[in-house]
Amino acid sequence: RRGLRADYNEHIYGKHSMPTDKQHTLDRLRGIFKTFFQLHDSGHRESCCFTVQYLFLIFLAGDFGLATKVEYEGERKKTLCGTPNYIAPEVLGKKGHSYEVDIWSLGCIMYTLLVGKPPFETSCLKETYIRIKNNDYTIPQNINPVASSLIRKMLRSDPAARPTVDEILGEEFFTAGYAPSRLPITCLTMPPRFSLAPTGLDLTTRKPLTVVNKGPESPALEKVAAEKEEEVALRETGETTDGHLADLLRQLTLVNASKPSERATIRQEDAEDPACIPIFWVSKWVDYSDKYGLGYQLCDNSVGVLFNDSTRLILYQDGDNLQYIEQNGSESYFNIRSYPESFNKKVTLLTYFSNYMSEHLLKAGANITPREGDELARLPYLRTWFRTRSAIILHLSNGTVQINFFQDHTKVILCPLMGAVSYIDERRGFRTYRLSLLEEQGCCKELASRLRYARTMVEKLLSSKSGAMACPKPPAN
Repeated sequence: RRGLRADYNEHIYGKHSMPTDKQHTLDRLRGIFKTFFQLHDSGHRESCCFTVQYLFLIFLAGDFGLATKVEYEGERKKTLCGTPNYIAPEVLGKKGHSYEVDIWSLGCIMYTLLVGKPPFETSCLKETYIRIKNNDYTIPQNINPVASSLIRKMLRSDPAARPTVDEILGEEFFTAGYAPSRLPITCLTMPPRFSLAPTGLDLTTRKPLTVVNKGPESPALEKVAAEKEEEVALRETGETTDGHLADLLRQLTLVNASKPSERATIRQEDAEDPACIPIFWVSKWVDYSDKYGLGYQLCDNSVGVLFNDSTRLILYQDGDNLQYIEQNGSESYFNIRSYPESFNKKVTLLTYFSNYMSEHLLKAGANITPREGDELARLPYLRTWFRTRSAIILHLSNGTVQINFFQDHTKVILCPLMGAVSYIDERRGFRTYRLSLLEEQGCCKELASRLRYARTMVEKLLSSKSGAMACPKPPAN
């Protein structure tokens, strides 16, 4: 059995684990420790013998194949089992053990998260056991002192000297600063927006792991190649260099190659997957790029403008919070009542676009209820766009490509991360399909022709090096 350590490391970091910063570690460990608190409170123990899985900081414990239960107060188990790097010394000594072994294993997990490897790991199992018995490990100097202190308490040789889970959750490592109780569903496509979180969070310390792992004393120093500044900025906001266009092109190529509208039996309804309904799409837009830029509204009623100078300004759904994005991707946050004087013109234009769209344009997908919002959700912004005689093509920073057709007002919303397409037909019906299922089940000629057109437009996006590309413009839609 691989147990908690192997499953956890490979799930979170891949096969080659890398150290994380204090905040990333804190986010994960708080949920794990609370899970253990509930298990210990009910009489269960043995961290090495079950797995913990999580999504959006909601943790679930399962796979209790080798777990055991303490039947009476003071009972000591003597079975030797567990993942070698995480076994406590009293287990190796066969002196009898109980809840305290979980604290030891959790200390090893915390060390691994922060350092990038287990504290007692060697190339020889026998040597690893010797180091565990002798409590022979070192904590790198670049590790946060508060974290180092907690690790030392958890890895005390004397089981009775180790803190309980409840005491650990009261340590400064867990109580100082801010950590969300959960993460928004938008984390499937975009990193959370901690910039508007409570003031206890020091945002200046949150950096991409590629930056954190390049610290002067990081053990991963030799493994991480030098990154260009703009590439680091892309990782910080969760973007890829091509905005997931290569993945989308591959998906569209496969579904088009299957000739879905030419199948003998078409069961398009069997390809539907409501779980893949996009979190965000463009519900309104107005093109004023001959002077200023393109304004748009997302389905949650937030409003943005991609200006001709390639900067972006976004007004959040609450009508108060503003996000400004420079040409290089750096972000600033203000509110509508207080912002730098240099932004006066752009805020005025944003307000104009917002009022115009509210008064004159219909909302695409108005009959669909968007997923519930979250104060930590980061909005995608309009990455680039262009127009043809037939349609406007909008590419969002979360990878979504939306195509609005002028003649019949149909729309396709493509999400490469979910591998899905949403189709708004002439009657404003809104249906979401998995592209892989459309390959198998087929689809109508109308949707198939739009998927072929979409592939051509994605190719054009991939080949484009510029931002917004002005074209002859039909009326706004």
